Amino acid sequence: MAAAVVAVSVSCCRQAPRWSEQKANDWYYSQPWPVGCNYIPSYAINAIEWWQESTFNPEVIDKDLHFAEDLGFNVVRIFLNDMVYFADPAGFKSRLDRFLGICESHGIKAIVVFYTNGGKLRKATLGPQPEPTPGIHNPGWSPSPGPEVLADPSLWPRQKKYVKDILRTFKNDGRIYLWHLFNEPSWGSRNGEMILPFMREEFKWAREVNPSQPLSAPFDNLNNHPKMQYPVFSFLGENVDVITYHSYNNPELVQKQCIDKFTQYGRPVICTEWLARPQGSTVEGILPLLRKNNIGAVNYGMLMNKQQTYYDWKSPEGAPEPEVWLHDLLRKDGTPYSEAEVALIKQITADKTMVRPENL
Repeated sequence: MAAAVVAVSVSCCRQAPRWSEQKANDWYYSQPWPVGCNYIPSYAINAIEWWQESTFNPEVIDKDLHFAEDLGFNVVRIFLNDMVYFADPAGFKSRLDRFLGICESHGIKAIVVFYTNGGKLRKATLGPQPEPTPGIHNPGWSPSPGPEVLADPSLWPRQKKYVKDILRTFKNDGRIYLWHLFNEPSWGSRNGEMILPFMREEFKWAREVNPSQPLSAPFDNLNNHPKMQYPVFSFLGENVDVITYHSYNNPELVQKQCIDKFTQYGRPVICTEWLARPQGSTVEGILPLLRKNNIGAVNYGMLMNKQQTYYDWKSPEGAPEPEVWLHDLLRKDGTPYSEAEVALIKQITADKTMVRPENL
């Protein structure tokens, strides 16, 4: 009996291999071209306010995603929060399930992000969240799991439980497009190179579950390549099933830094953050370029909301609404920031058919 228990334990911890290039391309080209946005509900300043029971608002989410459907979007990238999960695992999973059901009703799938660094709200707590400071870009975001957890491996088994529970629950859920295990891991220099060791373990946990959806984490900060980034980029290049990246650069740099580079991997490529108008990352410049190259296009932001990401990253407190928005596409009532942009988006998203290149 004891031997049988040991055998089961070993089997449960066996890691599945990385997807082959063929499997990844079979998955990608069997579906429509993925196009959408990073989505935060219009009522939420951060992922805590989004998911906790006291503030979770399916009616607002349904209204928001109606606007996404009208734009022709078929994916949204979303952010989870470990703190909310640990407060009520069953309730958290139930709310995530309800969210995915709303997505499905609008013909949308989710790119699910487990962890994210950055954010101005350094000491997050459950309960009421701060109101946005006028003029400030993304004033209430909070890192998850936070530098204290990343720095202490003795706390990682608790995170392992969270990651594996979510993955096991939704591992065969067709409403989920792919899993992002960590957002922008090359920014780990801010946390003393702590992200990569944690992310290595997280990929192991995920491979033990072996979900039917692909695993990834995005290449980012492509304008700068300090030595600290090399191990992160190397790890991603050797471990992700699908290449994802972030770039807020103009079309010329996107072609050089991203398209020419990442298509060499022979795997599907999806840009999971773009759109920074003052920097030349515009709808008219980037969206047709990504569509032409069969690269998924998931811009940052859709609606004006508490994140205030239409302001520039360095916008000062009290600044008026900028004439040229940084991110986002629509005002709070769903009317376009730019009629021409929305018309182009709808024109391009009307046909999401992809033809698989002969060399893939």
